[in-house]
Amino acid sequence: MSDNINFEEIKKEIRKLISEIAEIPEEEIKDDARFAEDLGIDSMMALEVVAGIEKKYKVVIPEAEIPIIRSLQNVYDLLGKLLNK
Repeated sequence: MSDNINFEEIKKEIRKLISEIAEIPEEEIKDDARFAEDLGIDSMMALEVVAGIEKKYKVVIPEAEIPIIRSLQNVYDLLGKLLNK
């Protein structure tokens, strides 16, 4: 990806992906939403989120990072780090 990444657009795309997986309207998903507690995302759904992000943005999320992805903000932070490498 290029240096001029539109991170707001990426946030919208991630929110849409999570909306589809969790079957929750996008507008109900806030940036600080916690996957399990707020969105009802279980471990299988979380893996689906990870796989979707890896495929869309052509990144590899290290296995060690997966357990710390507990909220939408965690996804944003991790993806920002991976895309800026």
